[in-house]
Amino acid sequence: MILSIRHITTYKYKRPVAFGEHRMILLPRENHDQKVLDLNLAITPEPADLRWTQDVFGNHVAVARFAGRARVLRFESNVRLDHLPVDIAGVEIESYARTHPFAYGAPDMPELAPFIEPQCPAADDALVRWMRTFLSESPTDTVALLVKLTKTIRATFTHASRHEKGVQDPLLTLKLRRGSCRDLAVLMIEAVRCLGMAARFVSGYLHLPDHDAEDTGGNMHAWLQVYLPGPGWIDFDPSSGIVGNRDLIRVAMVRLPSQAIPLQGTYTGSASDYLEMKVAVRVRAADVVERRRAAVAV
Repeated sequence: MILSIRHITTYKYKRPVAFGEHRMILLPRENHDQKVLDLNLAITPEPADLRWTQDVFGNHVAVARFAGRARVLRFESNVRLDHLPVDIAGVEIESYARTHPFAYGAPDMPELAPFIEPQCPAADDALVRWMRTFLSESPTDTVALLVKLTKTIRATFTHASRHEKGVQDPLLTLKLRRGSCRDLAVLMIEAVRCLGMAARFVSGYLHLPDHDAEDTGGNMHAWLQVYLPGPGWIDFDPSSGIVGNRDLIRVAMVRLPSQAIPLQGTYTGSASDYLEMKVAVRVRAADVVERRRAAVAV
């Protein structure tokens, strides 16, 4: 499937302000199941300098520097992506890791260790007690365990938008049974790490096929990947219940959510100069986009 992704972020100010460096993580990661076909990044006012680099995780980062002042700062990213859905049922896990508990091989541990260590030490007792409810038998089928955890969070937790910065404490998410996609992803990451498995945070986009014919549809999204010997990093989305990469477009894979902020920067002026920030995201199948353009042309 060819997907079209449009992401616009607009900042408005009371009076012209000067802009500091802005850092963008907007370009999807290329892999065997997703390939970037086209990228158009338009920034207004035009930056004095724009360079591309990669962070320590291999994510694509664009860095813009500006000269002069303006009342509006606008970033528009348009991407065409070849996306291949992969069914988890088709992956072949190494025999020793097909049931839990298992131990990763010694050669992999230096790279995986940071993704196994829990980031919320205070969550150990409550989280471990909760996780024990998923270990009904020993040994437990590894994939079945991860799928059950994903589906249970989807079915028993409320997915709600939350506009505050940062991520909710996993213990609070567990207590409230409520959180944003970021919160639910971090809760499952901590739960998986409590079981000794490596997990990482993923930021990107969610394609909503039922909304392809509309002017809006799709949104920024967050989920996680778990490392399984054999296939490697596998996607699990507790917010939507998706297992595998169907409708999930990866942009950044990191250890901590704070390392995957899509757009961040500074301006020089008073706090009262800032008026608003608006974000608009649209993810659609490209053939729908082409049909709409053809209809307009006629």
